[in-house]
This record gives sequence, C-alpha cells and structure tokens, in this order.
Amino acid sequence: MISYGKTDIGQVRSENQDFFGITEGEDWVSAVVCDGMGGAAGGSIASELAVCVYTDELCKAVSLENEEPNRQFIKNAMINAVAKANAEVFRRASSDSELVGMGTTLVACFTHGKKTGVVNVGDSRLYGVTGEGLKQITKDHSYVQYLVDTGRITEEEALNHPKRNIILKALGIGSEVEPDFFWIEGFDGVLLCSDGLINYLDEAEIVRIVLSDATAEEKVKLLIDGANENGGGDNITVVLLMREANNG
Repeated sequence: MISYGKTDIGQVRSENQDFFGITEGEDWVSAVVCDGMGGAAGGSIASELAVCVYTDELCKAVSLENEEPNRQFIKNAMINAVAKANAEVFRRASSDSELVGMGTTLVACFTHGKKTGVVNVGDSRLYGVTGEGLKQITKDHSYVQYLVDTGRITEEEALNHPKRNIILKALGIGSEVEPDFFWIEGFDGVLLCSDGLINYLDEAEIVRIVLSDATAEEKVKLLIDGANENGGGDNITVVLLMREANNG
C-alpha cells in the first residue's frame, strides 16, 4: 500500500483541531483520522490524544500477536483500541475543568493483505476506492443523518442543513462508546477524511481527483486545495491508502 495524509487548518478556523496518524508494519497499514470538538483547546487535545492512544493500543496488540492476524483478532483489537482512546479522552476531560465536554470523532482502518477492518464514531468518513468511483463505507453518527434515516429530510437537503455539524456520538463524552465496525474487500484503496473535506468539496470532484493519474500525495493535496478554494470553512484532513498497482 502507498499511503499519504495531510491536515490543513482551512480558511476560517483559528486552530486546527483535526489530527491523523498512519502506521505501517511489514505487511499491514493502520490509519486513523480524528476531528476534535469542545472549547478553545479541548478539540485539539482530544483529537491528538485519541489518535495516539488508539494507535499505541492497536500496534501493541499486533506486536504481541504471534500468528497472522485473523478477522476476529483485527476486529477485537480495533474495537479495544477505540475503547482505550475513549476512556483516556474522557478521563482527561473529567480531570480538567477547562476541558469538560471535549470529545472527538474517529474513523480508522487496518489493512492486512486483502482484509480491511473499518471502525468509526462520529461523522468523519471512510470511502472505498474502485476504478469506477467511491463507495461510502461508514455512516455518519449525526443529527442530519438521523433526519435522513427517518425520512424527515432528503439527502440533498442534508447537504446544506443548518444543523449538519451536530453529531450524536463521539469519543470522550461518556465513559463508554459503541463504534460501528465494517469489513471491506475488493477495493483499490481507501479514503479517510474529516467533514472539512466533505462539506466543502463536491463528491464528483472528489471522485475525479481520486481516480486521476496523480500520486497519492498529489491527490491528497488537490483535495485539500479544492476544499479551501470552496471556502475552507473547517479544518480539512485527508488520508489516502492506495494499492501500488492502482496508484497512477
């Protein structure tokens, strides 16, 4: 796999509260993106803490596994890493009055051979990449997604809904959290991103860039530039993992 990630403050925010991490082993790759929230400093602390704890816990589990990681091991390791990250963000928020209420989204994947496990909490997303386009794998834990699911608004109305930034689930706001988990196969790569990309760059343009002949690094930079050119009203984080044979 070829991997590249980048985070950008955008054109409006005074601080970047996104954080990401990419870790590569001999035959596996782990990637995680977090979008923090809460207070002047809370969001950036929550997102960085969540990425670091999640990554440390997952890598520790993988390093201690003597056999090739199977599906059950990968799923358990990823969910346990999310639980550890949630507990640490919650502990930190509970112990500092200036950080009360801080939290963060989390979307992550672990790729080993043809197996890719995906875990998410909040509205940061993961898409599978094919030669035809993108397939959204994760489902937003957001108020607007709830309205869509219950038939109160359409997908088109959700794009510009005034409450589209309200999320219903996040790391660190409670002592426990229940993430969604998915298995994906048959993709040329995966795209992880915060909502700063999704909300400021049309999906058709995202697809055009991801399927271009540019390198992974160039694609990530083009995606972020596009979101900034369209207003860049939020922090923008993009991580792209592409299988070498399909990376232009």
